[in-house]
Order: sequence, then structure tokens, then C-alpha cells
Amino acid sequence: MTYDKNNIFAKILRGEIPCKKIYENDYVLSFYDIKPKKKIHALIIPKGEYIDFDDFTSKASTNEINELFKGINVVAQRLKITNNLGNGYRILTNIGKDGGQEVPHFHFHIFAGEIIGKMVV
Repeated sequence: MTYDKNNIFAKILRGEIPCKKIYENDYVLSFYDIKPKKKIHALIIPKGEYIDFDDFTSKASTNEINELFKGINVVAQRLKITNNLGNGYRILTNIGKDGGQEVPHFHFHIFAGEIIGKMVV
């Protein structure tokens, strides 16, 4: 599968579609989901063209990988949901059709602000 340069996250990264930004650096962008599933529902995406976790881990640089995971922590701190500031959170990534991936650009969902529930329902 090749990367779709017209997916919604690619358009957000190019500034063609606005987002409510939470955090950004040279490697990642985080913003609020426009159709939240929980009280707090944020997204964090790498700025590189990666389809999913498999694509990202096989092609991304060490800096891109480090900055994505550090970025998740920065976003959690900004949202005041880390264990030392709030009550915790869940991070989730979907991979492929069977995994429920809707946008073909690698991303994590960050859910918080309420009890999330079971892992899989």
C-alpha cells in the first residue's frame, strides 16, 4: 500500500484543513478529535508520511520514533491527565481494516477525562 497524500491528516499537516492544536514540534502534531468518543479525545500524528504502526516502525528515524512517544507524554501533561496530574489515560492506535483504522496516516488516539472501560468490547 502506498501513502495517500490526500488523507485528512495529510491535509491538516499542510494547513489545508484547520485543527484545534494541542502540541506541535518538528516531528509531530497533536490536536483534538473533531468527533470525540470520550470527554477528552486527542490525536497525535507524526509529520512524516507513514500509513500505520508497521510502516512507521520499519521506516521512521530514531528521532521520529522518540519524538512521537515523548510527544504523547507532553500532550498528556498539557491535558493534565497523567497519573501525577489527573486520573490517567489510554493511548490507542488502529492498524489496517481489521484493526479499525479509518485514516491511512499513522496516529495515536489519547482518551481521558472519564473511566474508559474494558480493553475490547
